[in-house]
Amino acid sequence: MCKIIAIANQKGGVAKTTTAGNLGIGLAKAGKRVLLIDADAQGSLTASLGYGEPDAMEYTLATVLGKIINDEEPEPQEGILHHAEGIDLMPGNIELSGLEVSLVNVMSRELVMKEYLEQLRAEYSYILIDCQPSLGMITVNALAAADSVLIPVQAAYLPAKGLEQLIKTIRRVKRQINPKLEIEGILMTMVDGRTNYAKEIVQLLEEGYGSQVRFFQNHIPLSVRAAEISAIGVSIYRHDPKGKVAEAYTALTKEVLGDE
Repeated sequence: MCKIIAIANQKGGVAKTTTAGNLGIGLAKAGKRVLLIDADAQGSLTASLGYGEPDAMEYTLATVLGKIINDEEPEPQEGILHHAEGIDLMPGNIELSGLEVSLVNVMSRELVMKEYLEQLRAEYSYILIDCQPSLGMITVNALAAADSVLIPVQAAYLPAKGLEQLIKTIRRVKRQINPKLEIEGILMTMVDGRTNYAKEIVQLLEEGYGSQVRFFQNHIPLSVRAAEISAIGVSIYRHDPKGKVAEAYTALTKEVLGDE
């Protein structure tokens, strides 16, 4: 059975893309067939995996979704890139911004991505969707297609404050569009374990949401090494395999696999 996980937060800069890439490669290292979907118009996941010019790519997620909107049948594996670290990638780029606008007038507009991903389910164990930092139509499409949502939250006041709106949106999608949608869990990221401030934010969130939502036991620590990987196009496992961030993503991968 394939599991589709949307990785979402309407706040940018919370290590969402870093989590999508490293969790995906962690699952592949554990022997799973993994497809990453870059559903962000900035193409951050595509660029961070070493594909330097996402906006110059001819075939991306926008191409596929555009075909479905126009009642054309995309070839399931068309445009999917095979990455050296064992995962597949459907890249994203700026064309998703234009698609977001055109989706407004499409019938069953929330279900376009679901229609595409249903064709791919048989090929993969996990499909991870890196959502854009907004609650627009592309993100709603990702939530409508997903089995669960993993929410990375930076251990700081403003990102934590925005969590309530995201959880409301997830519940609305579950109620109106995708009844099977669950929250996979909240992942605390960029945690500076040396400060009381970070510990207080984590404690505050767990007190506020812990009874309704699972919190992953493993936190992703704040690290310069993690910030470097986006620029050099490899995972943390290649860049700093013995570091604390690689260790944290390995532990997160085990938690996600423990749900099987």
